[in-house]
Amino acid sequence: MDIQFFIELFFGGLTRGSIYALIALGYTLVYGIIELINFAHGEVYMLGAFTALLVAGVLGIYGFPFGGILIVATLAAIVWCAAYGYTLEKVAYKPLRGAPRLSPLISAIGMSIFLQNYVLLAQTSDFVPFPNLLPEMPFLDSIEVLSPSNFLILLVSTLAMVALTVFIRHTRMGKAMRATAQNRKMALLLGINADKIISLTFIIGSSLAALGGVLIASHMQVINYNIGFLAGLKAFTAAVLGGIGSIPGAMVGGLVLGLAESFATGYFSGNYEDILAFGILILILIFRPDGILGKAKVQKV
Repeated sequence: MDIQFFIELFFGGLTRGSIYALIALGYTLVYGIIELINFAHGEVYMLGAFTALLVAGVLGIYGFPFGGILIVATLAAIVWCAAYGYTLEKVAYKPLRGAPRLSPLISAIGMSIFLQNYVLLAQTSDFVPFPNLLPEMPFLDSIEVLSPSNFLILLVSTLAMVALTVFIRHTRMGKAMRATAQNRKMALLLGINADKIISLTFIIGSSLAALGGVLIASHMQVINYNIGFLAGLKAFTAAVLGGIGSIPGAMVGGLVLGLAESFATGYFSGNYEDILAFGILILILIFRPDGILGKAKVQKV
């Protein structure tokens, strides 16, 4: 076995899995609070990449340094997509909160299609080049298996996931989110503003998706209006694999899926990675529908 090739596939899988995990966290946060699968979440990821592209283009005209452009473009994408997530919840989901569960699901699919076509009409159906904004990293010159973009994705996504974990476990709002997820009616009786918590959940999830969109755009250096669709489905697979509603599960599921795809592509063929992803989803739904770290819910009669 070629050890260097194995290590390259390993880091490539971690990179891919980190992106899946960032998007999957948005799915699992929303599902944990209101038990809704937000199928428009992948399109928010795509909007993050396009927002960063537009901001980077404007800043590049004025001669900003590449490292500064990347930071400002990332912050702009996070703020813009957080606003999108907040608006999405208010417009498409809140009016249907008391409706049959199929209604918000259809609304989510409709918002996904709307956002795809919105960007298609506003931009183009072609792939658009994303500028190389990464600063030089001389300390990586001696590490052949880890590129600067891979290192940046691993570093930033790890920091984001650690920050989210600390926020959920140790802050007042994080505890309110956990209380709302466990029992919304009891949380309301305790004085927690459930509407505010739900909006905050969409904001955080959309911010993480935007961050993932900017990171993958910097890595691939090409984007188009459809990148969010397949990435969203795979991130949903990762969320189910780890246990939908479980934050650690979303992280684990994303990394497991990314590694599985990377090794399947490296040792077999790139044609099998999508088959593998959705094959895993089918197997999980059949044999362990609660996921790796998910807990079975007891249905009360």
